[in-house]
Amino acid sequence: MTMLKAREDAGAPPPDFFEAMGAYIAGVAASGKLIGTGGLLPSSAGAEVRATGGKVVVTHGPFTEATELVGGYAIFEVDSLDEAVTMATEFVQLHVDRWPGWEGASEIRQIG
Repeated sequence: MTMLKAREDAGAPPPDFFEAMGAYIAGVAASGKLIGTGGLLPSSAGAEVRATGGKVVVTHGPFTEATELVGGYAIFEVDSLDEAVTMATEFVQLHVDRWPGWEGASEIRQIG
C-alpha cells in the first residue's frame, strides 16, 4: 500500500495533472498490479481518535498542526519492495512534473 502525503494548503492541481494521473493509473491498472486507489477528503471533514495519558481524546479536523496529511492511497500487488519503490517514485515524479511547487511524500507499507 502506498499513501500519498502532502500539505492540505497546496491549492488545486493544474488541469493537465488530472490527465497525467489518469493515464498513469490506467497504465498500472492494465499491468494487473493495481488493486485499488482512493482520495481522501480534507481533514476538516474528519476526526482523530487518540489514546493519550490513559484517556481517549477525540479531535475534529481540520488538523492545522499537521504539516503533511495522507490525501490518497493505492493498493498494489507487486513482487518486491523495489518494485513498490519504483512505482511510488514514478507517481511522486508525476506530481513534481505536473504540479508546480507541490511537495509531499509517498509512504510504502506492506499489508500483513
